[in-house]
Amino acid sequence: MSKEFIVVGGGIGGLATGLAIAQVGHKVTILEQAPEIGEVGAGIQLAPNATNILKQLGVFDDIAKTAVFPKRLVLKDARTGEELSALDLGEKFRERYGAPYIVLHRADLQYGLLRACEASPNVTIKVDSHVEKVEDLGDAARVTLSNGVTYTADAVIGADGLHSKTRKFFIEDSPVPSEYVAYRGTIPMEEIVERAQIQMDDVIMWIAPYLPLVQYPVRRGELYNLVIVFKSYNYKPDSDDWGTPEEMDRRFADSCEPVKHMVSFISRQRRWPMYDRNPMENWTSKRVALLGDAAHPMLQYMAQGGCQALEDVACLKHCLQTYGDDLSKAFEAYKEERVPRATSVQRNVRLWGEFLHAEDPMAIFLRRRILTRRSADDYSDVDWLYSKKYSI
Repeated sequence: MSKEFIVVGGGIGGLATGLAIAQVGHKVTILEQAPEIGEVGAGIQLAPNATNILKQLGVFDDIAKTAVFPKRLVLKDARTGEELSALDLGEKFRERYGAPYIVLHRADLQYGLLRACEASPNVTIKVDSHVEKVEDLGDAARVTLSNGVTYTADAVIGADGLHSKTRKFFIEDSPVPSEYVAYRGTIPMEEIVERAQIQMDDVIMWIAPYLPLVQYPVRRGELYNLVIVFKSYNYKPDSDDWGTPEEMDRRFADSCEPVKHMVSFISRQRRWPMYDRNPMENWTSKRVALLGDAAHPMLQYMAQGGCQALEDVACLKHCLQTYGDDLSKAFEAYKEERVPRATSVQRNVRLWGEFLHAEDPMAIFLRRRILTRRSADDYSDVDWLYSKKYSI
C-alpha cells in the first residue's frame, strides 16, 4: 500500500531520499527552507560507494555528463612539493569496486537529482518551508513550519543538514567545532592552467601541519575547484572573528610555489567554519528517521559526507522494499545497519584529519614512510570504505 512521506531538506540527501522513496511507490513531499532549490559551495567527490548508488537510482548517466573522471587521488607535501602517495582510479579500480570515482560541482549533482524528482509523479517539492518541529504520533508523523502550517504524513525523514531541526526530536546537542575553516570556490580553467605546474586530471590534496588544500577539475574540466582548509590561530567560540584571510596567508606562507599560486586564486569573501557532531546511538523512532548530515555530520577529510548520505538513501530504500507497510520495522532495520557504519566513518574521518595535520616531526616522518612505501594500485586501505554496496 502506498504511504505518504515528508522529507525535510532539499539538498543532495533530501532529493535523493525523495527520489528513492518515490521509486518504492510512495508519495513524497520535500520541504526546503530556501526560496528555491540551489547549492552554495563548490565541488564534491563521489567514491564508488556513492556512484554505485547513483547508478541504481537511475541518475548516474545524467550526472556523469558534467562530471570529471580523475586518473588519481594524490597526496603531496605542501611545503616541499613532494608527491607522497597516490591511488590509481583507472580500470583496475573500477573493476574492483564496480563503479568509478567522480568529481563534479555540487550544483550539477543537486540539479541532476532535482530533474529526476521533478520527473516523478510521486514527488512534490515545496520551498520557503521552514520546519520548526517534528512529532512522532505513533501511527503518523507531523511537521510544523515556522509560519504555523502543519503537514501530517505516514513518516518523516529529516535530511536537513548539520543544523537539523529534525535532529532535535532525538537529541539536544550542538555541533562540535574543529577550529578549522574552509574557503571554497571554482575558477575558470584557462585562468590557472599555464602556471599550475600540476597534473590537471588528478585530485590533489596538499598537506602540512594544520592545513590541507584540495584541488580538482569539475564541470567537464571547464572549472577548477579549490578548497583551502586551515586551523585558525584565533578560534573564538560563538564568534565569527577567526579564520580570516590574513590567517590563511600566514598558514600558507612557507608553502611551495604551486600551493601559493592556488591560494592566490581563492575567493576570500566567505568562510565556512568546519564542524561535525558526536555520533548518535539512535536516529529513528516508529515514524521519524534522520539521514545524511542530520544524522552523522562529518568533517571533509575523507570526502565521505555526500557518499554516506547516499548510502543512507540506498539502505533506507532497501528496508522500505523489504518490510512493506511496516515502517517501524523498516526504520529499525535502517538504524541497525547504518548507525555502526556511519559512526565508524565519522570516527575514521577525525583520525584521518589528525594524520594529515600532524605537527610533531616524528609523526610527520612516520607518515611519510608509510605513504611513500605503498603502491598506487594498493587498495587495501580503502576497501572497507569503497566496497560497501546496497542492492536496491
